[in-house]
Amino acid sequence: MIRIPRLAFLGVFILLMCVFFPFVGWPAGLWWLLLIPVVVLAWVLRTQTAVSDAGLDLRTLFGSRHLDWAQVKGVRIPKRGYVRADLTDGTEVKLPAVSYDRLRDLAAFSGGRIPDPFAEPSEPATDRAPAEPADAVEDGETSKADGGPGTNGVAKSGEDAAKTRDGDDPA
Repeated sequence: MIRIPRLAFLGVFILLMCVFFPFVGWPAGLWWLLLIPVVVLAWVLRTQTAVSDAGLDLRTLFGSRHLDWAQVKGVRIPKRGYVRADLTDGTEVKLPAVSYDRLRDLAAFSGGRIPDPFAEPSEPATDRAPAEPADAVEDGETSKADGGPGTNGVAKSGEDAAKTRDGDDPA
């Protein structure tokens, strides 16, 4: 079962403190402010996504829904908000309490029905040698960017470079 993190209770407590002081100032007019932390607390307690062999049970503050595994085609990860389940009929359903950081839990609870997006793909081992660098020059010479031919990767100083431009060989 994937729920809203329990650290959210701290946010509910802070919200309660924020509305408590105005309420104490005028209780007859601001009593309704105390309803805000109560509603947020109900949202934290009720919002969840339960994963079972039968499918996904989605529960929000005002409703619930069951999705069979046959209906779920895959998941989509939006930039913001909760992860969404792509359904076979072409629609999307928001998975309550399943954010990007809880995807690994969703994949683990699904029993392989939803692949783990963080797992490295298993590729067959190849015996190929690594490709040569793009700027490699044949016969062991280095490129001009490494100091020119015959320098073995050691950059020339300004004086040596001036001599080779004039035609003198510094070696």
